[in-house]
Amino acid sequence: MQSLDIPCLLLAGGMGTRLAEETTLKPKPMVEIGERPILWHIMKNLSVWGVREYVIALGYKGDEVKRFFLDYQRSLGSVSIDFSTGDVVSRDKGLETWLLHLVETGLTTQTGGRIKRAAPWIGGRTFLATYGDGLANVDLAKLIAFHRGHGKLATVTAVRPPARFGGLEFVGDRVAQFLEKPQTGEGWINGGYFVLEPGVIDFISDDNSVWEREPLEAIAAAGELMAFRHEGFFQPMDTIRDRKLLQDLWASEKAPWMNWI
Repeated sequence: MQSLDIPCLLLAGGMGTRLAEETTLKPKPMVEIGERPILWHIMKNLSVWGVREYVIALGYKGDEVKRFFLDYQRSLGSVSIDFSTGDVVSRDKGLETWLLHLVETGLTTQTGGRIKRAAPWIGGRTFLATYGDGLANVDLAKLIAFHRGHGKLATVTAVRPPARFGGLEFVGDRVAQFLEKPQTGEGWINGGYFVLEPGVIDFISDDNSVWEREPLEAIAAAGELMAFRHEGFFQPMDTIRDRKLLQDLWASEKAPWMNWI
């Protein structure tokens, strides 16, 4: 795959109230698929494309995200522990090449506000932005080439909405086929995986700004928002049912987002 030198902003500060059974003790991006948080799955998928630098916008229980990555980094290989000084040094390098910026963006800050607060860590560069609670198999090389080709401020990845129920095909009154469809055949929705220019920050007013409302609406009205259509796999983790679907896909060892194995 093509190596992409572009930072990624991950929105990981929401409370995930519809997953209350899981998010009472941990933030939604830390809910596990298999034995790893969904945020880890997103980053592993993106890193195959060469995305190395991540700005993670924290909020609700952000300390849990920090703790995970500190523990993860130390668990990857050999470690030296100096009990006299308290120093802990990892001795094996290169097992992951990530550069992480874990940025506190406020407990109740809205999505647009989190992007604005995290912007200084991007440093005036073109950047990816996505949510820390959904998985997809987006072709990032094509997405970024599309963005650079049209020259506008923003690109949103448009996806088919996941079907909530199985589909039935009939012959008379007999069910000829039962289909657990991954996506419906109609309509397009925001699938995240934005590519953004620094100028989008000017459309975000303050912490109360919801990215998906006034900023994106204004960017679209200005003719600066383009859509990259993704026909492949997309699945947010909004409910316990969604989590079970992702868990089952992972257990099958055929998860569509598992591009690093």
